[in-house]
Amino acid sequence: MKKRIKFNLKDLKFDKHGLVPAIIQDYRTSEVLMLAYMNAVSLKRTLKLGKTCFWSRSRKEYWVKGMTSGHYQFVKSIAYDCDMDALLIKVRQVGVACHTGNRSCFFRKI
Repeated sequence: MKKRIKFNLKDLKFDKHGLVPAIIQDYRTSEVLMLAYMNAVSLKRTLKLGKTCFWSRSRKEYWVKGMTSGHYQFVKSIAYDCDMDALLIKVRQVGVACHTGNRSCFFRKI
């Protein structure tokens, strides 16, 4: 049985830029779809909207996944790791997750 712990946003360990990595995973298949970054505001927006919202490091702006493409991510659950410095967000993905048109951003193999 998974233990639920009271969550306080202030307990998350954001990096020096105020960001925390967010791993996005399909809630049914557990396929890793993408990695993006959140700050406190984008995490709060995600919780409020029920859709993923991120901070774009390159554009320096917030973005809701799917706002322009229609490929939304509906949040099913959010967990944080033992160090409290990373998020795992399970979603129902509509369409593809990657801007290249691939289902996952992790389509290249080594």
